[in-house]
Amino acid sequence: MTGVARSTAVSACVAAALIAGVIGSLMIGQVMLSPGDVISGLMGAGSGSMESRIVVDLRLPRVLAAVLGGGALGVAGLLMQTLFRNPLADAWSLGLMAGGQLGAALVIVAGAVVGPGFLMFLTGFAGIGVVAGSAAGTLAVALAMTAMARRVGTVTLLVLGLMLGFMAQGLISVLLHFTNRSQARIFAAWNDATFAGVVWTDFLTLAPLLALGLIGAIALAKPLTALLLGDAYAESLGVNVARLRRLVLGATILLAAPVTAFCGPVAFVGLIVPHLARGLVGSTRIGALIPATALLGGLLALAADLVVHLPWDQHFLHLNAILAILGAPVVILLLLRSRSLRTGV
Repeated sequence: MTGVARSTAVSACVAAALIAGVIGSLMIGQVMLSPGDVISGLMGAGSGSMESRIVVDLRLPRVLAAVLGGGALGVAGLLMQTLFRNPLADAWSLGLMAGGQLGAALVIVAGAVVGPGFLMFLTGFAGIGVVAGSAAGTLAVALAMTAMARRVGTVTLLVLGLMLGFMAQGLISVLLHFTNRSQARIFAAWNDATFAGVVWTDFLTLAPLLALGLIGAIALAKPLTALLLGDAYAESLGVNVARLRRLVLGATILLAAPVTAFCGPVAFVGLIVPHLARGLVGSTRIGALIPATALLGGLLALAADLVVHLPWDQHFLHLNAILAILGAPVVILLLLRSRSLRTGV
């Protein structure tokens, strides 16, 4: 089976599993619904019926946010692992997500200066403000990591990313010290990471930005594949490596920053999914990996979200707790199996 055929077959299988997961997520919750109830709810959108309110108003935005957000983070992780040639690179491990958190925190704290009207605006996260703050923070860290990647090894780069993340967390704590309780609660709720806070109006901002990021990733797939063999090889094929790095960072920010802004700092998806996609597709070609990575990212995020929203008697589970249980073993295996990561070369 050729690489394209295998990628298509894998993507089709994952898409079928994703559709099944979407149906299951719409059915399962504190109120259990049958497939007929779900169909009735979807068909009766706006009717005011109980099924319509549960399916269309509560569960469907959360499910779509998980699918889109997980897919975007998966592709962002693929781009970063390729750009930095680092199997442990993703928005969380390289500190990009912490930068996004800091940017969002700055916007939220601005409510103390602008006034309570701005605070009400932030409560629903409607509009572009928090996204812009998250994107600015993500961009700042991404530029710093790109500059340092040329001077240090794989493990050192990861440690630097973690240190930048810790520094961002410290700055966030200082900022929140000077806010009121309402603002602190808004940030705390957002910082837990959840797809449940996304409402229909958020997709007016979220969906176009993610679409642009995905289009950018697809357009950059061929030169990125060349970059896997080194800067010199890519330049011999006519690739402007410096320009490619800037474009890849731009696409990564378009994919990661909106998800962080609207859903909080969702961890591990961008780290796990590219490795799963490579194993299933059996190729390192970026063009072949993008569809499988996007679908697997959506499936993983949706599965973790479904576990969180099962009809538990007590609700102490958080999205990142489930993703950490899945992601930490992947990191451990990569560290144990990769000689370069073990030695820091």
